Amino acid sequence: MIKKVILGILGVILLVIVVFCAIVAMQPSEYKVTRTATINAPPERVFDQVNDFHKWAAWSPWEKLDPAMKKTYSGPESGQGSSYGWAGNDQVGEGKMTIAESHPGQHVKIDLEFIKPWQAKNNTEFIFTPEGNGTKVTWTMAGNNNFTGKAFGMLMNMDKMIGDDFDKGLAQLKAVSESPAS
Repeated sequence: MIKKVILGILGVILLVIVVFCAIVAMQPSEYKVTRTATINAPPERVFDQVNDFHKWAAWSPWEKLDPAMKKTYSGPESGQGSSYGWAGNDQVGEGKMTIAESHPGQHVKIDLEFIKPWQAKNNTEFIFTPEGNGTKVTWTMAGNNNFTGKAFGMLMNMDKMIGDDFDKGLAQLKAVSESPAS
């Protein structure tokens, strides 16, 4: 009798695991987070803030999360080929960004690599579109989910989690770009 109960419980547990794995496997394998803001500054001024990683400290939503974060820069001062690496606390982790494409006043594409707390490679881009006397900035990050990423995505909404940071970063980019000193 006890043997049948134990086998029944194990069967139910196995069924739950199989159903969970099937549900996770059916989740989207790609994700995309996009936020947009209008900044009262010319596209070239806003572009310069993004195209030079040295300037990110003034507006990036992650910079203030770890004042002791170690940063490294390599390649050209700005534009295509310039890189920015960081290693910090649990809130910022470790990673590297490299500008893959840079079109002045129009577009910056960044290869983003997270190393810790998890490994991932994402494409990030900023598009600068003239709008009246200002600039419409569109910030997008896209990536692929492996099985673990799909499971994580069932528990945490990536758009909400990263999107809030993008909103904060765009607000700070707006303040910096609209400042007469920028």
